Amino acid sequence: MFGINGPEFILLLIIGVLVIGPSRLPEYTQKLANLVKEVRRMASGAREQIKEEVGIDIDEVDWKKYDPRQYDPRRIIKDALLDDDSKPVSAGAPAAAAAAAVEVSTPKAPVRTIERLADGEAAPFDSEAT
Repeated sequence: MFGINGPEFILLLIIGVLVIGPSRLPEYTQKLANLVKEVRRMASGAREQIKEEVGIDIDEVDWKKYDPRQYDPRRIIKDALLDDDSKPVSAGAPAAAAAAAVEVSTPKAPVRTIERLADGEAAPFDSEAT
């Protein structure tokens, strides 16, 4: 707890008793006990509120299913690439895939012509662009 081991905790307790003093010690222990009871009451109240709003008991939830460490992107991509599921989505899917392959293999890029300025001619200036 907070990186404090047993002997350090006992030393802190002894220092606390010496600083508080024996006359105020029962008062502070009662305050500590009330604080612990209040925290427990709040935790159980939060648990009941979650149960009422969500409709499930927290103890019944399978938390391993929600562990983000199981979602390794490398494993997900590897499984997706190695998956040999080549079923078409619909009857028209193979025809659409073939048409897409034809389009990719024969690109129809427009021919661009580059106009060169004559020697000594100034470049066009656009006053709105600056």
